[in-house]
Amino acid sequence: MKLLQELSSELNKLFLFELSDQRRVEVVFYRGDTLCISTQVGCAIGCPFCLSGSLGLLRNLTLEEILDQYRLLKDKLCIKRVAMAGIGEPLMNWERVKEAFWYFKSMGLKVSFYTTGHPTKNLTELLKLPHNGISISLHATEESKRKRLLPHAGTLEELIKTLKEELYYLPQRKKKRISLAYLLLKGINDSPEDLTKLARLAKELEVGITLLRYNSTVGDYQDVGDFEYEKAFLLLRSYGIRVTLSTRFRRDKLGGCGTLLVNRKLIGC
Repeated sequence: MKLLQELSSELNKLFLFELSDQRRVEVVFYRGDTLCISTQVGCAIGCPFCLSGSLGLLRNLTLEEILDQYRLLKDKLCIKRVAMAGIGEPLMNWERVKEAFWYFKSMGLKVSFYTTGHPTKNLTELLKLPHNGISISLHATEESKRKRLLPHAGTLEELIKTLKEELYYLPQRKKKRISLAYLLLKGINDSPEDLTKLARLAKELEVGITLLRYNSTVGDYQDVGDFEYEKAFLLLRSYGIRVTLSTRFRRDKLGGCGTLLVNRKLIGC
């Protein structure tokens, strides 16, 4: 595994790595302390608004490939946190991701996850780890709508059932580290009815909401705009729910949510 290229914006640094089979994955360093790493070459979930899965799933990363994303950069960056939030669904490469988690913890790093929650048997195990945060991609509160947005992420019914069963036994301090991620898409999941259902679900589960904004990548999806985004935030907050907003790092064109790509060509070449 080797580092092919490093790109920088005012906010993020993006690193393009080439694997032994010449496939390429990407890693982002953001917020001045967090390394967002990939767990797979591509992604099987098939979200139509995300570039990372545009080629489907090509293969899982090996344990060494997951660790090397950190090890090849640790001497040049001040890394305090690792986010399993890059290319791939971490729960679909769970045994290797779990080993990597314990390695990163042994290095004194804080480790967080971004997942669709599929497969739920691995989500059950993840929830019990000493993680530093889990954002679970929901994006819709209706089965058919979520199937459209996350075609291969299992059923919404199974996800909610698993969360209700597992979160019941978690202490409040651990619940505070869990949130439902919700990407607002204009005219699709942004109605007051959609947001009210989301608020009630988060309230029932006693978790927060990560309210995301869309980075224009693929398809005919649209961002809701500043006014509607703030309106959605205020509606959710009116239920007494903890709401985390999209940071400028997540919205940056270089390395923002949904922008990481498998097998990207060298930029400027």
